[in-house]
Amino acid sequence: MIKIKLTLTLLAMFYLMVELYGQQFTKPLLQMEKLESIRREFAILKDGKGNTYVHVKGQPNAGVVWIKNILFETGTIEFDVRGKDVLQESFVGIAFHGTNDTTYQALYFRPFNFRAKDPIRKKHSVQYISLPDNDWPYLREEFTDIYEASMPTVIDPNDWFNVKIVVTKDTINTFVNSLQTSVLTVKSLHKASSGKIGLWTGDDSDGDFANLKITFNK
Repeated sequence: MIKIKLTLTLLAMFYLMVELYGQQFTKPLLQMEKLESIRREFAILKDGKGNTYVHVKGQPNAGVVWIKNILFETGTIEFDVRGKDVLQESFVGIAFHGTNDTTYQALYFRPFNFRAKDPIRKKHSVQYISLPDNDWPYLREEFTDIYEASMPTVIDPNDWFNVKIVVTKDTINTFVNSLQTSVLTVKSLHKASSGKIGLWTGDDSDGDFANLKITFNK
């Protein structure tokens, strides 16, 4: 019996080591020299507790602040983000599999819709896009309620919230805060399987980003 228990314990440790070995983890330093952008101005700021975050300034059209020297294929992207409760002025999220400023996938949020009483607006709280061919107007028109969804819990649209995006070769699952159920699950519409990661904001929208963590699947 002791030998059996010992064998099972060793097997459990072995599988855990295999699982950990199959992933690589990084927490990019969000510093000016690690970031680059053509369409966005940004700054590194600190809150009242001394915590560092990136503030992206609102400018016309969508834009991305790219993380230098990181290419992502599959794995998990986790970050904290803060928008604001101002109608049509808060679009914040993450871009990935990026080739340039016009070719990438993105998952973003519209905080001004989080608490909307209008059920249609509320359903437009979380959005997936794949540029250049699958922007939100086309997806909403042709695939209603497939690539966007509501937030299933009350989140302050003016406060920080945590996002975890799990990317496989075929699907993208998005989790918010401590929820165990994905708020939006979609099939990837992007042709490229690898590319850059960046902090994304929409038209005339500023946003704050912190605690970016990336886990790469081997």
